[in-house]
Amino acid sequence: MESVTLKKDRFQFSRLAKEKLITCIRFVCMFLFLYTAYAKIIDHDHFLKGLSKVHIISGFAVYISWLVPLAEIIISILLLIPQFARWGLYAFTCLMTLFTGYILSVLLWEKELPCSCGGAIEKLSWSHHIWFNLAFISIAIAALWLSNSIYVFKK
Repeated sequence: MESVTLKKDRFQFSRLAKEKLITCIRFVCMFLFLYTAYAKIIDHDHFLKGLSKVHIISGFAVYISWLVPLAEIIISILLLIPQFARWGLYAFTCLMTLFTGYILSVLLWEKELPCSCGGAIEKLSWSHHIWFNLAFISIAIAALWLSNSIYVFKK
């Protein structure tokens, strides 16, 4: 098993190990977005009501309530198709960063903190939400960094 070797005091992953790790990260990110999109669509009224309570976006809540799960599904499809996986990872990172910014803005400017993330993620505290998002942003960036060192994605 030569997936990890030690060279000059640093770990070196083989090409196969990098490809497998990138694929795992893609599927974990895809699962997260499909799960949350499903939860938002199934309980759409709850998601819409939560968005409507946030003053900075309440005027766009109806649009956002459909655009967010749609974006999550589209990004999941990009993550599934190897030719578009890099685009999917970039889009995933951008949307998760946007979600994190949204959480921080709600924490700063809203008196009531509604959460309508969907599913089990909704049960996280606000600080756990931020750490959860940062962890996923980090692994997506790690996958992009690993993909730069090998030719994984077809052009």
